[in-house]
Amino acid sequence: MKKSKQILGLFLMTAALMTSCQKNEHAELNFPDIEPERATAQEFSNLKATALENLKQTFQINVDGIGSFTTQKGVEIIINGSCLSNNGNAVTGMVDVEVIELFERGTMLVTNKTTMGLSPTGGKELLVTGGEFFIEATQNGQVLQLICPIKVLVPTALTGGDDNGMTLWDGLIGMDCDIETGCDDVTWVEQQRDGQGAGIDIGQGAAGQSLYMGFFNNFGWTNVDRFWSDPRPKTKLWASVPDGFDNGNCALYLSYNGEAGSLANLDAYDPETGLFSEHTGIIPIGLECHVIFVSEFNGNWLYAINPVTIIADGTIVIEESDLSTITESQLVTMINALP
Repeated sequence: MKKSKQILGLFLMTAALMTSCQKNEHAELNFPDIEPERATAQEFSNLKATALENLKQTFQINVDGIGSFTTQKGVEIIINGSCLSNNGNAVTGMVDVEVIELFERGTMLVTNKTTMGLSPTGGKELLVTGGEFFIEATQNGQVLQLICPIKVLVPTALTGGDDNGMTLWDGLIGMDCDIETGCDDVTWVEQQRDGQGAGIDIGQGAAGQSLYMGFFNNFGWTNVDRFWSDPRPKTKLWASVPDGFDNGNCALYLSYNGEAGSLANLDAYDPETGLFSEHTGIIPIGLECHVIFVSEFNGNWLYAINPVTIIADGTIVIEESDLSTITESQLVTMINALP
């Protein structure tokens, strides 16, 4: 009996020593906190590409003469067949036309097609839109060229009524992009005719509706726009985002209160500080707006919407606790509902 007690005691002491060693060993190890999952640049790019694809409308027209069609929003597009070319060759017969039309902040945001125009000084400033359009024509899979203008009639009611300051702008994709994946942002450059912006006429449709009447010189992206203006003093604005996000896997936007036809973005990024900003100090001090953060998470949108009033040299901070997930349609509805 005494021997068995000695053996049992030795076993317990050994177990205690082993437990003590294990505890000490683990105490010396450093277990970092598990970082939240972040989207890759490709995953975020795919999300925006899907949103763009969801907005595509397709039409077929006969261009042996003049063909026309009307989009879902009521925009009429008129194409003279003699204005189409297939690498220098005349085009006849049936042609496929693809159209994307953007009038609201929600669809501008999910497709990353904001209203930032190139200013005369080389910076970027906010525009007020009468409609953003992508138009492309193909025949048997071959992309066609436009050698004379097409006529586009846009109901002014889609963007709040007549605005005599509207001109035409061409969209340049990825003009200042410095990332490897996802260069899908657009910068608008005003078309010039005789040294002035290409004007837009305002007329009436057959049903008496007011229309912007423009002649688009190119396929691709075209915008009916004018510069937004505000007399208040201006400032530069910065924004901080949670760890793991940069200009490849997230984007930041500004929705100005009262400007449903405009959407700005903070597309300048400093990799050393991790801060986003706009290119020049053009944000009015005292402006009431919403800063919107978006990224991707498990096939849905990761987002935050924070109301802010702009102060001089301010930094907006997006916290991890601000982030939530949402579907594309829900996000569009939420953005369009902002003041």
